[in-house]
Amino acid sequence: MYSIAASSFFNQTHHLFTQKPPKNLPLHNPNRPLFAMVRSSSSVAQEIDKSSSEEEKEGRKELLGLKGLEFPAIKVAKRVVLVRHGQSTWNAEGRIQGSSDFSVLTSKGESQAETSRQMLIDDSFDICFSRWPACSSPLRRSKRTAEIIWGVREEEIITDSDMREIDLYSFQGLLKYEGKAKYGEAFRQWQIDAPNFIIDGHYPVRELWARAKSCWDKILVHESKSVLVVAHNAVNQALVATALGLGTEYFRILLQSNCGVSVLDFTPQPEGGTPNICLNRLNQTPGSPVAGGSSAGRKTSKRIVLVCHGVSGTDLESSMPYTGNGPLNMLGNIQAQKIAELLLDLKVNTIVSGTKMASVETADTITKVQEAADCLGADCIPRCVETMQIPDLDVESILTQSKKDASGLQNVSSGWLNRLEDDVTTSLWDQSGKAWKHLLYELSKGSDQDNVVIAVGHPALHIAMMGHCLNLTKEWLGSFHLNAGSISVIDFPDGPSGRGVIRCINYTAHLGRWSIPITRSTQADEEY
Repeated sequence: MYSIAASSFFNQTHHLFTQKPPKNLPLHNPNRPLFAMVRSSSSVAQEIDKSSSEEEKEGRKELLGLKGLEFPAIKVAKRVVLVRHGQSTWNAEGRIQGSSDFSVLTSKGESQAETSRQMLIDDSFDICFSRWPACSSPLRRSKRTAEIIWGVREEEIITDSDMREIDLYSFQGLLKYEGKAKYGEAFRQWQIDAPNFIIDGHYPVRELWARAKSCWDKILVHESKSVLVVAHNAVNQALVATALGLGTEYFRILLQSNCGVSVLDFTPQPEGGTPNICLNRLNQTPGSPVAGGSSAGRKTSKRIVLVCHGVSGTDLESSMPYTGNGPLNMLGNIQAQKIAELLLDLKVNTIVSGTKMASVETADTITKVQEAADCLGADCIPRCVETMQIPDLDVESILTQSKKDASGLQNVSSGWLNRLEDDVTTSLWDQSGKAWKHLLYELSKGSDQDNVVIAVGHPALHIAMMGHCLNLTKEWLGSFHLNAGSISVIDFPDGPSGRGVIRCINYTAHLGRWSIPITRSTQADEEY
């Protein structure tokens, strides 16, 4: 087998709940390209249009958040946990909130916040939580979410106006159909070209990126090793993107669901300067990450789910994480079964795996559960799921070419691919590019009906394929982390030829007691 009518009162009073950004920042001409290519966050990631004056370049860097590439040095490893507030009354009404403060949590939002509180509880968390500062947006929907998650702990929740939601000025308070009727082309630009969207003389997304940089400066200079931040959809997107060195064109690409949890790890460098930064997980939601069919309010019927195979029996014998050369061990079989159960919310069309035993066995488990899912009666005919094994999804032989001392890699929480030689990462990048093209081809098959493709393979392969999806370069390989048994979901609202929208990265809640805790203690406590 191959093999996503406002009353004038809202607009008249919105300035009471927003803060305007500095007026001395030069604005970019929307008809001029922002940059020519994307590079590594460690090697000055974007190239600004060379025809600009130096003043324009600096101003646009500030607006785009590109100065977020330079962060305060830290002495010990720091983990930052970002949480979006629970569902609000204006979320439920479909009203544009921005930085207004008229909405409050719904009962569903309170329940989501309680679920997130439970998600953020484990032994390690309880031991170190008294040392965690909690930061929150000052807006009521966010503060209430933070209070629920913080629970009975006595430490004060710090609020910071820079963590408020994106300032949308005259848009705030409008229902979406009202925005379309009242603002026409401007509303369309907000939907399809948000980085260049301008309203009341402001570029909201660019201002948000500059604000996110200010947030990181304050978070990183705090002495705590772990920080909880409860804020909003857009500002959390900007925090994740600026931490990774990604510009405003990544707005609405890194989803943040109500009460979704994202984790960033900051590791000090021995020589000081900007720390190494890794996205440990993105948008771990209170509900299933594969239920529903929309991305940022846009309907989608095309999806790729990246499944990291379960742990194999040979993994303990290798210094390289998750070799997958041998059959699944007991934990690996549990992980595979838990993955298959989670994916029951999907009707999978195609399952692709590498040829290594751990990948094949994980894929087989998913296939069997999928094919039996609709067969509950005696006369029911099992449906067929197309399966295939593709050598391009095997990268274990590439990883083992590394001659560096890989001892301890099994315990490295984030960014372990940075430890490999350039020729190894180049080979990994090139092969993952071929694998990614194959997945896009499989996704393009058939009509416009729903098409879900599952890819089972090594975490390093999936990290690299996400890099290709985001149009990054191999220097970003250390900026993402995946665990065995995790899933990552990419939606394609414009089809396989359009941009992929990352719904979640490194989701592990389905593994239950075998999952990797969100709030486990940070490592590398030694000072530099």
